Amino acid sequence: MEQHRSSNIIRETKETSVDLTIDLDGKGRTDITTGIGFFDHMLNLFGAHGRFDLVVNCDGDIQVDGHHTVEDIGIALGQAVSKALGDKRGITRYGTFFLPMDETLAMVSLDISGRPYLVYDAGGDMAPMIGQYDTELTEEFLRAFAFNAGITLHVKIMYGTNSHHKVEAIFKALGRALHQAVAINQETANEIPSTKGLL
Repeated sequence: MEQHRSSNIIRETKETSVDLTIDLDGKGRTDITTGIGFFDHMLNLFGAHGRFDLVVNCDGDIQVDGHHTVEDIGIALGQAVSKALGDKRGITRYGTFFLPMDETLAMVSLDISGRPYLVYDAGGDMAPMIGQYDTELTEEFLRAFAFNAGITLHVKIMYGTNSHHKVEAIFKALGRALHQAVAINQETANEIPSTKGLL
C-alpha cells in the first residue's frame, strides 16, 4: 500500500491567512497563491524538485510589504513538514544537495534533528528586489521554516552573480535535500534514526 505522509496547517493572524497542505510522498504537483509572483515561482520549484504535492493559499498584507506573507508561509510549511513526519521513524534524516544554475552554485545541507538552526550565506550582494519579492526575505523564510520544522539547515551560495539564479538555486536545492532527508530508508524503516531513540 502506497504511503502518504501529509498534513494541513491553517495559520490565521491579523497580518496573514495561510492555508497550506503538503504531501511528502507526492508527485511534485503544486498549487500556489501567495500574492507575490516570484515567491509563487520559488514554492512551485521547491515542490517540484522535492516531489512534494504542495498547496498554498495566502491572503497577506502585501500592500505593506511581503515580509509577513513570506515568513508566515515559512512557519506554516515548517509546521506542516514536522506534522507529516510524525515520530520520524525510518527517515534518512540527512540531505545535502549542490545545485548549479548557470553561473551560480548553491549548497543546501540539512538534518531533521529536532534541533532547529540556520546558517545562511548568500554569497555576497543581491539585488534588493526580484519583481515584488524582497531578497532579504529568503533568509526570513528559511529561518521560519527550519525553526518550525525542527531542522538544522545550512544554506550557502558557493558563487554566482545573478540574484534570480541565486534565490532559485536555493529553493530547488532545498527541495532536493529535503526529499533525500524525508525518504524512508528501507534498512531502518522501523527505527528512529538516532542513538538517543528520539528526534
